[in-house]
Amino acid sequence: MKKDVIVIGGSYAGMAAALQLLRARRSVLIVDAGQRRNRFASHSHGFLGQDGVDPAAIWRSAREQLLLYPTLTWIDATATGAVGQREEFRVTLEDGSGHEGRRLLFAVGVRDILPEIPGLAERWGRTVFHCPYCHGYELDRGRIGLLASGPMALHQAQLLPEWGEVTLFTNGAVTPDAAALADLAARGVVVETAPVVRLDGEAEVVLADGRCLGFAGLFTAGRNVPVTPLAESLGCELEETPFGTQIRTDAAKETTVPGAFACGDAARVPHSVSLAVGDGAWAGAQMHRSLVF
Repeated sequence: MKKDVIVIGGSYAGMAAALQLLRARRSVLIVDAGQRRNRFASHSHGFLGQDGVDPAAIWRSAREQLLLYPTLTWIDATATGAVGQREEFRVTLEDGSGHEGRRLLFAVGVRDILPEIPGLAERWGRTVFHCPYCHGYELDRGRIGLLASGPMALHQAQLLPEWGEVTLFTNGAVTPDAAALADLAARGVVVETAPVVRLDGEAEVVLADGRCLGFAGLFTAGRNVPVTPLAESLGCELEETPFGTQIRTDAAKETTVPGAFACGDAARVPHSVSLAVGDGAWAGAQMHRSLVF
């Protein structure tokens, strides 16, 4: 049976969108591959009412609440194809099954392309972070290392002193000019140009000259891309941001393909659980309006 809406991605943004539609008694199918972006983190911060809670627990609670609505169908699977047009979308799953919907929502999330520094990936979400609003407070104003991966590092270096004493490791990825160096110095930021060899311990940076510098935590600005090319394969336009590539949407969260919408990290910047939930709620309401008017 054709659904009113198919949601690809059952994390925070996708569930927030689905909730609006379910409360309007619309039929919704959520297809979820179970790969939340923050699955590496043990605590979520900055989300009102859920500060410090395990993000997996937030997800489980939200899913349980959604499953109480009789017009929801939830499938744990990976979507491998999306074709069609407004009123006539078809999503194919990894088992070859097909599902039809009048509207389609990409809440697919993003993949973090991290600097290729040995030891970084293993510490991602644990002692290496991307968002100071999510993780900065817990560092207790300790020493913070910033691993540059591109021009965004300068912006991060200006902001991070709010949370502690900052050392910027340029690592060949950024070269601050005289004005930038003066600005960073005024903020108390130490600029370290020696190449980073690897990360050790909890948050130790080993440099090419043999030094090993310890920190309370590390930050970096990896590049983001949608975790799946499904939206692009459908014909949705992408756009470049300072954070990477995202799905282009209008103010109603509709993509350049009529009837196909996108929300969450794959369709907005910057990123956090709070912002993803808000973006999803707005997308869900706008999708409902598109079904009504």
